[in-house]
Amino acid sequence: MKKEMNPKTPTPKQPYHHGDLRRALLDAAEAELAEKGVEGFTLRGCAKRAGVSHAAPAYHFKDANALLTALATIGFERLNRSMTSRQHAERGDPRQDLVAAGVGYVAFARDNPMLFKLMFGSERPSSEDSDLVQHASGAFATLVNGVRDIRGDDPMADADGLKDIAAAWSIVHGIANLLIAGRMGFLQPLLERDPETVLADIIERSLPQQ
Repeated sequence: MKKEMNPKTPTPKQPYHHGDLRRALLDAAEAELAEKGVEGFTLRGCAKRAGVSHAAPAYHFKDANALLTALATIGFERLNRSMTSRQHAERGDPRQDLVAAGVGYVAFARDNPMLFKLMFGSERPSSEDSDLVQHASGAFATLVNGVRDIRGDDPMADADGLKDIAAAWSIVHGIANLLIAGRMGFLQPLLERDPETVLADIIERSLPQQ
């Protein structure tokens, strides 16, 4: 005869489980950031939005800045994907490839304004985090390689090449920031009709000559 379980015997404490807690927190963090911005972002707010206790985020993130670092890392990954997906569609013409990557850059910023500001305008993400550095460097490499393909040499090797990189980046970053800030209302009628063509035409004006 099997020995019956003593109902008074305490059951072992179950480990914390919330499915993919890290993913849930990152999703909540993105929503929290979009709604409240960097200034209003809190770890407690993310935990509440994810439906977990305020202590639960500590399983994956030591503080709010660590969570923002992970979110910025995802942002750079998406940014590069937005650039390269359009670039690949234009494959064959180096100049149009770089223009397409620039359109992808601006499109990402317009679709994710608060995330874009976190990535480029906040000191809260750790610039020493290896994953963040890797993905940010990947996005930068897409720009550098695009300039290289137009010039036919390594733009990082001389002053003119560095200036070409700076010019190409500045135009797309400037457009992105101005659009996010609502400072280009005069351009809105054109953007409403055909945004990607208009952006491509503007970006092309800044590119290095072949």
